[in-house]
Amino acid sequence: MRGTDDLGKLVLRLTLGILLLFHGVKKITGGIGFVHTMVVAHGLPPQIAYLVYIGEVVAPVLLILGFYSRIGGLIVVINMLFALFLVHMHQLGSLAPTGGWALELQAFYLFSGLCVLLLGAGRFSISGGRGTWD
Repeated sequence: MRGTDDLGKLVLRLTLGILLLFHGVKKITGGIGFVHTMVVAHGLPPQIAYLVYIGEVVAPVLLILGFYSRIGGLIVVINMLFALFLVHMHQLGSLAPTGGWALELQAFYLFSGLCVLLLGAGRFSISGGRGTWD
């Protein structure tokens, strides 16, 4: 059916954007002390911790609106690679108590961001799917 591709892109963008934005709101209200600690523990400049606001607030808003969605998807991918490196490396081969992969949520965010990067926003967006970086 014509048009269902764009609807699927909308569902993907909204799901990724809304679920990731909850993490960003928590960082806004609760601070980024944990992120700061992990960044410093890995020998990186502490200012890098503040980039989590771009990855978990700005990028999700871009995705939800369908405004520069490919850039939002790229930011999510980068954000998740940092999260995997800083926090989750020890869980790469682990299973959760429920039997699934311990990094299911992180993988969902990473690969959903990659899908938006590759697919773009679609017609149901501010850009209307017309731009290169929709």
